[in-house]
Amino acid sequence: MARKNALEIIQNEKLQNLNWFDDHKIKPNEVGIRETANKWYVYTSDERANPISEKEFQTEGEALENFIKRLRALNKISR
Repeated sequence: MARKNALEIIQNEKLQNLNWFDDHKIKPNEVGIRETANKWYVYTSDERANPISEKEFQTEGEALENFIKRLRALNKISR
């Protein structure tokens, strides 16, 4: 998956509670994605805004797929 595709899914499905490549300080109960030294990390934050269940990926595509999967799950729960 490419960034463009992920952004289209986010917009089309009106997904919320996300942190797109550290575009803001980590907030409580959100899903985030970030890149560091050619590795990608996807995490979920807890109610205190601490990253939990962080997973490392070797490719951006794999990370984006996991990011969208987690984001869909979080948005399903919060509806």
